[in-house]
Parts: sequence; C-alpha cells; structure tokens
Amino acid sequence: MDADWVARFADEVIAESERRAPGKPIVCASGLSPSGPIHLGNLREVMTPHLVADEIRRRGHACVHVLSWDDFDRFRKVPSGVDASWAEHVGKPLTAVPPPPGSPYASWADHFKAPMMAALKELGVEYHGISQTEMYTSGSYREQVLLAMRERHKIDAILGQYRTKKKAAKAVTDADEAAAIEGSGAAGEDDGSGQAGYFPYKPYCSVCDRDTTTVTSYDDATTALSYVCACGHSETVLLSEHTRGKLVWKVDWPMRWAYEGVIFEPSGVDHSSPGSSFVVGGQIVREVFGGVQPIGPMYAFVGISGMAKMSSSRGGVPTPSDALSIMEPALLRWLYARRRPNQSFKISFDQEIQRMYDEWDSLDRKVVDGSALPLDVAAHRRAASTSYGPLPVTPRVLPYRTLASVADITTGDEEQTLRILREFDPGLRTLEEARPRLDKAGHWVATYVAAEERTEVRGEPDHALLESLGEDERASIRMLLDGLDEHWSLEGLTTLVYGVPKALAGLDPDAKPTAELKAAQRSFFALLYRLLVGRDTGPRLPTLLLAVGRDRVGKLLDA
Repeated sequence: MDADWVARFADEVIAESERRAPGKPIVCASGLSPSGPIHLGNLREVMTPHLVADEIRRRGHACVHVLSWDDFDRFRKVPSGVDASWAEHVGKPLTAVPPPPGSPYASWADHFKAPMMAALKELGVEYHGISQTEMYTSGSYREQVLLAMRERHKIDAILGQYRTKKKAAKAVTDADEAAAIEGSGAAGEDDGSGQAGYFPYKPYCSVCDRDTTTVTSYDDATTALSYVCACGHSETVLLSEHTRGKLVWKVDWPMRWAYEGVIFEPSGVDHSSPGSSFVVGGQIVREVFGGVQPIGPMYAFVGISGMAKMSSSRGGVPTPSDALSIMEPALLRWLYARRRPNQSFKISFDQEIQRMYDEWDSLDRKVVDGSALPLDVAAHRRAASTSYGPLPVTPRVLPYRTLASVADITTGDEEQTLRILREFDPGLRTLEEARPRLDKAGHWVATYVAAEERTEVRGEPDHALLESLGEDERASIRMLLDGLDEHWSLEGLTTLVYGVPKALAGLDPDAKPTAELKAAQRSFFALLYRLLVGRDTGPRLPTLLLAVGRDRVGKLLDA
C-alpha cells in the first residue's frame, strides 16, 4: 500500500462538500441490485464509500452513507438452480417476483437483501438504506421524472454523442472484465431509445407487470403517456399520477445524484468506459437536473482464490456472509481497506486463508508494539474499528492455522479441543475465549477443506510400515520418542522435529539449513505423517503431535 487512499478521498470529499453545500451533512453513496446473491465483488461498492464516510465522521463532520437498493430493477433472467417456471416473471420488478422456493421472504429482492444486510451489520457498516421501489411507487421522484420527460430531447442528444463513442470504443478482450460487464444488470439496460422517439421513462405494464413496454407518445402539457406492451395490452396514463415505472438507468443514476446531493460514489469498471453510465451521467446531471457529478473513483473487481471471476448472474459465487463464516469482520474489512479501489485483489477460501490470517496477526502485533508503518497502522485502525467504536474481537488470539488444525483433528470435540489449545495457551480457561475465531476456523475446515485433505489419526500402528523401516529411519523415530517429554510444547516440539534430522546427520542443533538437510527433514516429516495419519502431508507436525497426545504418539510410532 503506497498511499492512504481513504484519507486522500476524505480530504477531497470534505473540500468538495464545503464548496457545494457548506454546513450540510456530506453524502456518500452506494447502490446494489438484489437480482441474485450479492457477492464479494459487490461488497467493494459498499466498503469503498463506507471507509471514506467513516473517516469523515472520525474527523467530526456529519456524514451519511446512502445505500440504494435497486429493487425496482427488472428481473433479468432465471439463475441456475431455480425452477424454470420463474421465467414467467422475467421483466417484472424484483420486488414483484416471488422469492426462490423455500424462502421465508416476501419477494426475490427481499430474499437477497436480507443476508447482505446481516453481513453489513456484522461488518460495522452504518448506512441509510433506500428502497427504489418505495421511492418510485410513493411518487417521491415525480418531479424528477416529469423533468426528464420534458428534457427528453436534450437527454437523447447527450446520449447520441456517447452512443457514437461507445461504438468506437475498443472491444473488451479481458475475460474477467467481460464477466463483470455481463454480470451488471444496470449496465445492460436500454437507454430509452425507440421507433416512436426517445422516452427516458419505462412503465411496467398494468396487466402483466413487466417492462416489455414501448412508449408510443407523450404530451408535455397534460403528461398523458401512451404505451403498448408485448403482452398485447395498451393504455394511456397520466405521468403526473403514474408510479408503476422508472427512469432508464442512464437517467435514473444522475437523477439520484442530484436528488440526494451525492458528493462521493464509486463505480465499477463496467460503468466507467466510454459511453457508460457514469461518464454519460456526468453530463446529464449537470445539463438536465442541475446537479454535479460525484467524486467517483473506479474500483477494480474482487476475485476468489482458486475460482473464476465473480459474476452474480452465474450463481454460486461467495457472498460476504460466506466470507464472514470463516473470517472475523476485522480481517474482511482489512482486505478492502488496505488496497486502493483501483487495485484488484483476491479473497482466499482455500489454504491461503491461513497465510492471510498470519499476515493480519503479524500486523496486529506490530501495531501493539509500535513497529508498524503509519500507512499500515491506518489500514489496521479502519479494519478493527469504526467511528462508532471497536469491532468485537476474539479475547485470546491463537493462530488461525493452529485452530484449523485442531478443529480438523478433533472433528469438533470440545473437550479434546480445549485440552489441546491449553498446550498452546496455558491461560485459556474456556473455549469461549477462543471464539469466534475458533468457530470460523472450524467452519472453514468443515466447509472448504476437501474430505481427502482432512486429518484422520490412525487407530492402530501401521505394523507393515514400521517393520519395513531402515536403520536410520528407526533411529530418527527413537530420537523423537526419547525427546517428547522434554520438548512437550509447541516451541519445543518444533525444535525437536527439525532437530532430529540434524542430529542424525551429526550436525549442530543451530546448523544452517542446506539442500541436503532440507531433503532429510522433508523425508522425516513424510515418514511421521504416514505413521500418524496414513498420508505424506497433514497439519503442522508440532500441532499434530500435541493433538494426538504423548501416549498415543508413542503407541503409533514405537517400532
């Protein structure tokens, strides 16, 4: 991290707010469409303004983070895994579509909003939620809708400039970027063009409730709007009274910037290319709605270690709730806080999560002892707390990889788990002191570690293998067994397992590793794993030995 991007944007936003609206609360904004699982790429849409808004609040300024739920968007397509009969709802508002089978929620939108809302609460994200269904159907945007229709020729002319530019823009060749664009519902919507002319308002049909409608005429004086629908229905409504419709996306977004007075709102790469929503919106908000485009950094998308690019339209992508089931909120916040918005990064659901946690714990120690760099301290502070106070933490911190290994070996047996963890931390009185990290590590093992990679300690010695051992192998096992009592601690066993091959080679305990010594250590470790768990690899040997216990280790290794 070469710049404190949060502080820099906070400086710009505060200065811009003082120019535009001195004395008023600063508005930062996000928008999410609950068209499917709201994934970890979408979370960046929220975390970026959240971190900036929170920094502004830390400095004593009034700041609100507006989160618009785009639940009045159309239902675009039936995702995999959902009954094909849901195709009858394509084109309806998300709040008018039934939830997936078995859901306790009232609508498709509510079903996908609920887990995201719970995750944001756990992450300490404070926001003011706005349902676009409620805003449109209540008539809150009526004046803005009528204004857009009066200025439709100006809007069409603006869009016309960018339609040409969009055609001239280079083709997308990057697979990740293409997936991101395909997964954005808003980016794929039409801009209001039609054979009868340009109309920025799209009514939902009063009979079938779909947006398969075409506006055929509009009278500015009376606000009479006529439309026909693909279902065969046609009618004329008064737009001064009609509330079952919405502005097309490229007009809707800049309208909201002006309506809410947004100073800061990021956008994904799919909204920042030539002719895209953010670029076009800057001109529309200024020339039609009399507003100013927000400060809007482009953010890169977020990948998952071992998985293809996330696209909510494809289904099965990890969500913030999935991430929070295996990691503490502070760690997940840190992953977003330490990278500039335009830097891509990956979130690990595989073995890399252990290294990620080691890095976080190392930073935590450096912050405590004062050796961390200032920029790292800032990222840590934003991860571990908000302007409202610190996030909950695990009272007694043990390495995630240790907890995962113990959970793997004990398969959740709490008595065994406590016994083993006390070997690492004698001051640990109850497992509650190791939670929630212990539970999250256990969930990771149970959910994301393949069955063939889990550890099952042998019930009986492998007599055939023991009898086949050579003289040096027998000697190495005897050295290990003879040293167990003296070295029965995590640090001691670490010294012992690395030291046995050194002693067998006649080397000093402090001898520097050579290629030959490393090869001998690997062979020794593989032998111990085969004797203890029946395969060549497993949890870290000191952890495994502590978990198995002295007596059982002796039984399984005694040749």
